[in-house]
Amino acid sequence: MAASDQLLVVIDPVARRSDGESVRIAKDVLSAGAATKVCLPDGPEEFARALARRGSRRPVLIGDDRALAHAVALLHRERELASAVLSLVPVGTSLSLAETLGVPTGAVAAARAVLEGVERRLDLLVDDRDGVVLRDLRIPPLTLREAAAQHGPAGATASSVVSGVSGIRPWLRTCQSLVRTLVPARPSRDPVPDPGARSGPARLRVEVDGVTLVDLDQPLEAVSVAPNGSGVAHVEVRPSSMSPEAAPLRAAGHSVTVSGADFRYRADALVSGPVRSRTWMVLAGALRLTLPE
Repeated sequence: MAASDQLLVVIDPVARRSDGESVRIAKDVLSAGAATKVCLPDGPEEFARALARRGSRRPVLIGDDRALAHAVALLHRERELASAVLSLVPVGTSLSLAETLGVPTGAVAAARAVLEGVERRLDLLVDDRDGVVLRDLRIPPLTLREAAAQHGPAGATASSVVSGVSGIRPWLRTCQSLVRTLVPARPSRDPVPDPGARSGPARLRVEVDGVTLVDLDQPLEAVSVAPNGSGVAHVEVRPSSMSPEAAPLRAAGHSVTVSGADFRYRADALVSGPVRSRTWMVLAGALRLTLPE
């Protein structure tokens, strides 16, 4: 077996707590098909060290959307995305991003895709603060109630991906779970908006490749940006003056800048802001992800 076929299996503690049976099944399938080294990180530092010390082993993450986003962001910050072919076995309550990217959401099917699949290169968005967007961003973000319905608790963030300790005493785990429930986790950069409140923009300037698509004199209802798989981002803007039947303004480009009044945005599973300006650039083919043939 080639060294590149050896796997480093990093199991997210949230996945271990939420669905230990799926974790066990995935680990058994992977171990039966390849030489594996299993890592059970106790915190962010161990998670980062495991990826940094992977050597020639191919990293396989067992976890949910937030675990995937955290791993990709970490590899990007270390400028190691180009050297890592990442694989994912989705386990947890927030799996819509993984499904959108084409990763099977069943433990057995996903583990077999890790062993038998092929590398696909996917576009990413990277902002001027080194934040990473795998699929799309939205202004205004979903409310906490909407986000909970689609992605699980919106208070959970990338920093919660590697929280928790394996083998902790049951009574202490219960206390920790209660604390997490009562005190929402803080996003890595900015606070989460109040429950039920839309903190969307009133007046914003949206520029695509330096060309103004909509300016400050036109209030906005919504903005969405997503890589379209061909090296550019698809931008859609809906001014608040438009009727529901009217077509939104659309454009495509390599860079998108939003500026003006304070606004929040949702990038994948994380709400950030308020900010006055943010620029996103497309990194074509930056994410190397194993997907089914």
